[in-house]
Amino acid sequence: MEDPAAPGAGSASTNGNGNGGGKGKQTAPKGREAFRSQRRESEGSVDCPTLEFEYGDADGHAAELSELYSYTENLEFTTNRRCFEEDFKTQVQGKEWLELEEDAQKAYVMGLLDRLEVVSRERRLKVARAVLYLAQGTFGECDSEVDVLHWSRYNCFLLYQMGTFSAFLELLHMEIDNSQACSSALRKPAISIADSTELRVLLSVMYLLVENIRLERETDSCRWRTARETFRTELSFSMHNEEPFALLLFSMVTKFCSGLAPHFPIKKVLLLLWKVVMFTLGGFEHLQVLKVQKRAELGLPPLAEDSIQVVKSMRAASPPSYTLDLGESQLAPPPSKLRGRRGSRRQLLTKQDSLDIYNERDLFKTEEPATEEEEESAGDGERTLDGELDLLEQDPLVPPPPSQAPLSAERVAFPKGLPWAPKVRQKDIEHFLEMSRNKFIGFTLGQDTDTLVGLPRPIHESVKTLKQHKYISIADIQIKNEEDLEKCPMSLGEEVVPETPCEILYQGMLYSLPQYMIALLKILLAAAPTSKAKTDSINILADVLPEEMPITVLQSMKLGIDVNRHKEIIVKSISALLLLLLKHFKLNHIYQFEYVSQHLVFANCIPLILKFFNQNILSYITAKNSISVLDYPCCTIQDLPELTTESLEAGDNNQFCWRNLFSCINLLRLLNKLTKWKHSRTMMLVVFKSAPILKRALKVKQAMLQLYVLKLLKIQTKYLGRQWRKSNMKTMSAIYQKVRHRMNDDWAYGNDIDARPWDFQAEECTLRANIEAFNSRRYDKPQDSEFSPVDNCLQSVLGQRLDLPEDFHYSYELWLEREVFSQPICWEELLQNH
Repeated sequence: MEDPAAPGAGSASTNGNGNGGGKGKQTAPKGREAFRSQRRESEGSVDCPTLEFEYGDADGHAAELSELYSYTENLEFTTNRRCFEEDFKTQVQGKEWLELEEDAQKAYVMGLLDRLEVVSRERRLKVARAVLYLAQGTFGECDSEVDVLHWSRYNCFLLYQMGTFSAFLELLHMEIDNSQACSSALRKPAISIADSTELRVLLSVMYLLVENIRLERETDSCRWRTARETFRTELSFSMHNEEPFALLLFSMVTKFCSGLAPHFPIKKVLLLLWKVVMFTLGGFEHLQVLKVQKRAELGLPPLAEDSIQVVKSMRAASPPSYTLDLGESQLAPPPSKLRGRRGSRRQLLTKQDSLDIYNERDLFKTEEPATEEEEESAGDGERTLDGELDLLEQDPLVPPPPSQAPLSAERVAFPKGLPWAPKVRQKDIEHFLEMSRNKFIGFTLGQDTDTLVGLPRPIHESVKTLKQHKYISIADIQIKNEEDLEKCPMSLGEEVVPETPCEILYQGMLYSLPQYMIALLKILLAAAPTSKAKTDSINILADVLPEEMPITVLQSMKLGIDVNRHKEIIVKSISALLLLLLKHFKLNHIYQFEYVSQHLVFANCIPLILKFFNQNILSYITAKNSISVLDYPCCTIQDLPELTTESLEAGDNNQFCWRNLFSCINLLRLLNKLTKWKHSRTMMLVVFKSAPILKRALKVKQAMLQLYVLKLLKIQTKYLGRQWRKSNMKTMSAIYQKVRHRMNDDWAYGNDIDARPWDFQAEECTLRANIEAFNSRRYDKPQDSEFSPVDNCLQSVLGQRLDLPEDFHYSYELWLEREVFSQPICWEELLQNH
């Protein structure tokens, strides 16, 4: 069957020799054949090598600093240097910055910060540029890139210790509230980098401070380590009655998306927000440490393995699209017999389960052409996806042709053992025992998993095995505690909530969290490579477009690369930020995680991510949207060589683009977080025809990316129908080898009770009610609580003086007559009721 993701579903399939199979091929238009042959050359013949990619919190230090600047800003490096040198010469005679003693450097920085507090906007900007030049490493006095990075880090620690961050934070508040700049930007037909000069300088200094101080090295002095912890605390908690710094940046994002401040340099804001969250809450490895600590505090057994290390040790599998599985080729009948059985297959399709409309043709697999009914249903998923997102248009995608590579006769090498220890939930054991008791003794015992009377010996052994692999998560304990607090608020008393940076961030985000999530997804939508330019979409290019548009081919190519790079960096920062937030909130409390997740789902995050992957992912990951000689710090040291159209087209020599592969893995992990154990959201994956979209991503030979793709395929295989599973056996084998096993999970057969229809809304509504109860109980604490102590002593209550209104004695007798004396009292009924 044809790929459902293709909007022009209806073109005839090809057989294993690349020729048309059946009559449908003879009627295919010539234009479609020409496009198919072009697609075959561009995509089908590419064989992706294994990518040597190491996943981490972020890219290398130099790469993370270089992504702060667009290529359009490169001229400003010279401006910053000139502003510094002009100011430095007036304060220090006959010496350079690197020649000064530390005390003299501190004295000069203090003077700079004093000169920041001037009324003149122009003079203030010049001083801010001088500070930025220091944070950039005083590159005019350095001989190599290593020196620039070294002095940038040294200067950033010095600047922070002298109070630079606090001074720039005040200036940032002033610029955010600058109504004149906002109104000026709103009146302009086209916004350029000139409209955000002051904001870009301030945000650049703050980003360099955060990124350089965040970086830990063994050679750091005790003073630097102390400064790092002080800075982390300052960013994490509310200082001087102000909100945490991350909340200020979130407010900038929402203000930008609302259209009130279109001149905000949104890429710099998002990069700074991501790094602040990573610095204050911790990265992925720190998360693993926190998880181990929390399990120990709750008295749970230690984790069976370190998931980070397991994923690092996994090897990428050959994509199922490229070579036929040896077992499949031996079992499959020859193509001639397949064509001869076309009529019988039609009969089977009509009888098959209704979910078989989601089946996908196994790319590069020998099989007959799609029937007309299949072709019509193939486009439904894409139309649904486009209708859901509303702002996107479909890029034409045609499935690649069948592979013409000969079958390998080598023996299949199976791994010695599975990478993950299997897990069993308490619910799985209860479900297994419920089925067994109904079958053998005719009644159930509820949640009792210890009484095995009347059950045969094999069931005893099965229960023993299930209990050996039983896994109790932190979320299970948190949900149980929440249920207890709801049932017994008096006996359990007030919950003690530790004031961690994560808890403080959630409290600050709580009431505006829906707006924050919608704003981030709007920007992600505008930056996605599959989205088309629309008049109503937000402009994310304000901090990359020059004042004067390019007039030569070379300038246009350079700007095109810069724009694409700009969008890639935005996708990278948003994907990493959302993943970090979800993981930290899940560890802090499961209902905080569910609250963020639900708002992401309501804002159409699932179809947005699927839309992102509905492109040639291999091309996206190997894209060369960078010019190495223009990257910081290289551009500050070396003389710029003459750029030509040929050198720009050639790009760099890297095997892949780190940030794009990082973004893809983050988005897949995000999709896994949103859909795991959520049947209604899993059905969204099925309805949006995600299986062919995800399967195409398996062409990228990188173990971590493949693992999360296979996880997403695994949770929906039971809904895809028997025919899909039958024609995708190599994918099924890869799932078995790489994804963790859940005992009693019939993911490969589709006969699980969860595969039956259910009320989608009920699941989400129940979850939402639990979330609202949690937020209300923990964060909406009224002054006069209904659980406050009550005075039950009659004399004490009657003896209290009450402030009565002045006219009370005038109307008191009238009130007694109307409300007391004139109302009959039925004493017998009162006694019966009590």
